[in-house]
Amino acid sequence: LRVFIPKYQVNMKLLEYTAEDVAFMHCLPAHREEEVTTDVIDGPKSIVWDQAENRLHTSKA
Repeated sequence: LRVFIPKYQVNMKLLEYTAEDVAFMHCLPAHREEEVTTDVIDGPKSIVWDQAENRLHTSKA
């Protein structure tokens, strides 16, 4: 992960280049402020918590 982090981070600046209806997804756990900033993972474009809940139900099935 340390080799990967300096070259890539999902942050608000990166999201400026995306479509208005983009959704941020992550399989969690996320390394906050390393691979993704807190303002992205907790922001309005993030669906990580819905994704995590859906994964829980899928794994139970």
